[in-house]
Amino acid sequence: MSYLSVVQILIYFGVLLAAVQPLGAYMARVYENERVLLEKPLGWLERLFYRAAGVRPDDEMDWKTYAKSMLLFNLMGAVFLYLIQRLQGVLPLNPQKFAGVAPDLAVNTAASFLTNTNWQFYGGESTLSHLTQMFGLAVQNFLSAATGMAILVALIRGLRRKSGKTIGSFWVDLTRTTLYILLPLSLVLAVILVSQGVVQTFRRDVGAALLQATHDDKGKDVTEQTISVGPVASQIAIKQLGTNGGGFFNANSAHPFENPTPLTNFLEMLAILLIPAALCYTYGVMLGDRRQGWVLLAAMAALVFMVLPLVVAAEQAGNPLLSKLGVDQRLSTLSAGGNMEGKEVRFGIVNSSLWAAATTAASNGSVNAMHDSFMPLGGFVPLWLIMLGEVAFGGVGSGLYGLLMYVIIAVFIAGLMVGRTPEYVGKKIEAFEMKMASIAILITPLLALVGAATAVSVHAGTSAVGNPGAHGFSEILYAFSSCANNNGSAFAGLSANPFLNIALGIVILFGRFVLAVPVLAIAGSLVGKNIVPTSSGTLPTHTPLFLVLLVGTVLLVGALTYFPALALGPVVEHLIMIGR
Repeated sequence: MSYLSVVQILIYFGVLLAAVQPLGAYMARVYENERVLLEKPLGWLERLFYRAAGVRPDDEMDWKTYAKSMLLFNLMGAVFLYLIQRLQGVLPLNPQKFAGVAPDLAVNTAASFLTNTNWQFYGGESTLSHLTQMFGLAVQNFLSAATGMAILVALIRGLRRKSGKTIGSFWVDLTRTTLYILLPLSLVLAVILVSQGVVQTFRRDVGAALLQATHDDKGKDVTEQTISVGPVASQIAIKQLGTNGGGFFNANSAHPFENPTPLTNFLEMLAILLIPAALCYTYGVMLGDRRQGWVLLAAMAALVFMVLPLVVAAEQAGNPLLSKLGVDQRLSTLSAGGNMEGKEVRFGIVNSSLWAAATTAASNGSVNAMHDSFMPLGGFVPLWLIMLGEVAFGGVGSGLYGLLMYVIIAVFIAGLMVGRTPEYVGKKIEAFEMKMASIAILITPLLALVGAATAVSVHAGTSAVGNPGAHGFSEILYAFSSCANNNGSAFAGLSANPFLNIALGIVILFGRFVLAVPVLAIAGSLVGKNIVPTSSGTLPTHTPLFLVLLVGTVLLVGALTYFPALALGPVVEHLIMIGR
């Protein structure tokens, strides 16, 4: 990597880390029901929500009631989002007069946005009305993010409290997350994005005269270009801050109306990891031991820094097959060099590679370059980060509670080594917690690998692949891994069909909720346990030694589970390329 590449990466992570403590401390006050500055202008709205829903904010729930409330709320959201897509042809705010979305695509999209996945098997500007984008998708961007953060907070209460039965109120956690965290941050970011040129309007498509007329496929003269516009900035802000990732336009954050300038690129990329990183500090504050939060943040950062240089180096090195043809791909003062296929010239290789790592380290899935056009090892990195379980930062809330499942496994392994009952922050980790943590960790690779194996075994799956050989297999593997881990980004190259819409929709739903329910079960189990006093035999979980153990556990599970599939995809593609 060049000197400027290193500087850009360091500036990005420096700004990110600088924001962790103030935002993390603020979120802790929100969840501890302490008074915050925004309660004065928004407190009446919070109380209005409780009265309208018949919720008593002081009535807390046990884990089963919390889980039922979460599942019921999401079921209602799925039905609403499905109906608004199917009926958009007769609903208002549809200036392009789009018809209703096909049933299988509507199911896939509803499942996707409900679960914070935002997998998109459609072009937003050519399929969905302003109402569907704004009142359907953008609303779910808020609610799916708030759901993940609420589950995390419930788990924190389970770890912190002793001899209790309740882990909080889902309705209170959902409301306070939305009103006091996601909404104000999104409003600020949206205003900045609008100031930089991101569009925000209810107008229909705009026509622009072509400088040079052309012909369509029927030979008819074309003198005007149709430019799609809409309420974009409001959706882009929460798509990044909520680690959602679904773009208003088909080109996502490579589109100049979503991401027009270097400043918007930096801020959107920063927003992807902002809340997941800050929640680590929130975790430490709420637990009463900030060191616990810092070690989890260090583990997340370590997992990203291990592979970030690989994707930058692979893309900067370029394609060796082109080098053999005499193409100069060297970095110079006059040329960016490297593999620029599928990348925006205004962002370049470093910002494209950094975005690819950030969006797959988090369960964001937005892109400012096409991962399908990356070199084999460059594409290996985002796929690998997804396969780690979206715990290297991960989604808002879901990334941290996913990493805590690995923490439980790590302390159990350490307990086996010394012959002592494993403990974490004073709570004994016993058989029930291990079973639930194992389910939470193993469900996503099971869904991804079985789903990919099924797709490559049937005609409906293989016929959708646009590329032959190892790269085509990588496209299918990436799709099912992305959906199982609720990321939503794609290698592209896959054509939508009813089989993939339904199969990926099922994987998306199971990947979200079969993980969330065991997490809440662990919270309910831990909250009833007493705090065990620290002794000389207690494993410290805030030290560099535990950091190494935790990172090693994540890597071993990811490597042992996914490596055979990776060997058939990007690894063999790289070997074939360099062997020619």
